[in-house]
Amino acid sequence: MKKVWAVLFGVMLVLGMLAGCSGGEKSSGGETSSGGEVNSGGEKSSNESKGTIKIGGLFDITGGTGDVGTPYAEGEKAFFEYLATQGDINGYKIELVGDDYAYKIPEAQKLYQKYKSKDKVAAILGWGTGDTEALRQQVAADKLPFFSASYSETLKNLEESPYNFLTAASYSDQARSVLKWIKDNHSGGTPTVALIYNDTAFGKSPIEDAKNFAKEIGVDIVDEQIVDLKALDATSQLLNMEKKNPDYAIIQQTWGATATILKDAKKLGIDTQFVGLNWATGEGLLPITGDAAEGFIGVVTHAFPYEDLPGMAEIKGFLESKGEKLEDKNQKFVQGWVAAKIMIEGIKLADDPTTGEGIRAGIEKLTNLDLGGLAAPVSFAPDNHAGTHQVRLAEVKNGKFEVFTDYIGY
Repeated sequence: MKKVWAVLFGVMLVLGMLAGCSGGEKSSGGETSSGGEVNSGGEKSSNESKGTIKIGGLFDITGGTGDVGTPYAEGEKAFFEYLATQGDINGYKIELVGDDYAYKIPEAQKLYQKYKSKDKVAAILGWGTGDTEALRQQVAADKLPFFSASYSETLKNLEESPYNFLTAASYSDQARSVLKWIKDNHSGGTPTVALIYNDTAFGKSPIEDAKNFAKEIGVDIVDEQIVDLKALDATSQLLNMEKKNPDYAIIQQTWGATATILKDAKKLGIDTQFVGLNWATGEGLLPITGDAAEGFIGVVTHAFPYEDLPGMAEIKGFLESKGEKLEDKNQKFVQGWVAAKIMIEGIKLADDPTTGEGIRAGIEKLTNLDLGGLAAPVSFAPDNHAGTHQVRLAEVKNGKFEVFTDYIGY
């Protein structure tokens, strides 16, 4: 019996020695038994990602601002598709989790809770003014960096909005820049201005600031008219405005209502110079407005795809890889692409990109970020979450927006 045990012990010893010599080589199943490769320094190195960082997306596709919200969301989605072809960011995969909330604040709140609790997102790309302002206290409590397509001035307040960032000039800054341009370029006495906007948080956002700034610089605000976002007729409002005969009218709308205003103004023979803030501006306005758009001036926060700019090559190359064409996209697509790009540049600088606190600190390191001409350079800091206050102006000539200023401020 002792001999049997001795033989068995000897066999086991030999097998153990053979196993020790195998050194984690791939098994017949093609897997590495040690769970990864070993480098010359004896440390384990793996091509596997550290994990996935999820970014939430609130989109308006079917709601009141879906005309501009749809291409903006497409731009954000496209950037994340492009990002997936570029490899991991600091060892992490980045994933966009987004859905349509139809410009309804309760739906935005539901999606926000889902992104936070179920999807465990580390940051959010938002959309509207009403929902962004409604969520900002939750965003602050949950420490989730939030890039909105709303450029509401109130989001600059770091005490109330410590996790909100503006990636373009605020609506108030846009209005101030327009008023300054009017003041500097108007001839023939004190310029008179009307304000046309919708009765939403978005529509009303820049109005008081515009009136205060106009008073400061010597421009007279002589009238205000409210036109619904979905309005198909603005005749009565324009007739009321015409009684004050303003030299200029600043429009805070999206494409649909802006088209209604411009067409009705042409029909009524009103010769006021109309100037739209950024969501009133863009190629989508032109086919629904026709020749009534001629001479319209728009605030340009982001580049048009037909501009020959260094940053456009990245977008063009990605689209062509998918069999798509840059000329089939519009300015709002570029705008969404840029918002996503800025967030990722902040994540690259984060010491810990898996947490909202870490990402916020990374974003606050962005200084004079060059966007290749796609938008004004942006800078953030712990005491400043407003990326820029600069805009350009463009005029519709022969059915096309032509930029006629460099980046200007007030």
